[in-house]
Amino acid sequence: LKSSLDMVRTYATSLEVRLKENLISRFDELLGAKGYDENRFLQEVAILLTKYSINEELVRLDTHITEYRKLLGQKDSVGKRLDFLSQEMNREINTIGSKSVIVEVNQQVVSMKDSLENIREQLRNIE
Repeated sequence: LKSSLDMVRTYATSLEVRLKENLISRFDELLGAKGYDENRFLQEVAILLTKYSINEELVRLDTHITEYRKLLGQKDSVGKRLDFLSQEMNREINTIGSKSVIVEVNQQVVSMKDSLENIREQLRNIE
């Protein structure tokens, strides 16, 4: 789960550059010699980047994984808390998948969902 998260983080950092380049190329292709207002264009790019940004979800998922590891080291009964964290991780992973416009990120999302489902199955066996 953590390794997939790290890979997603790597892809996400290149998202801004790739999106801007793709949009500039597409705008040039569509508008050609007509041109466009570059300041307005950059504002629109900023809006799109905000919409598709998965940074908050990555931070929260990383925090949940860290908390999960701490709980695993405790001797108390932590099954319910682990289950709750699993639900939260699932929400973050789903949000990342729904916001993603990068194929590689979507592939990692599937891998994270599979890993998380395996974890949840083990939790059910413990409870």
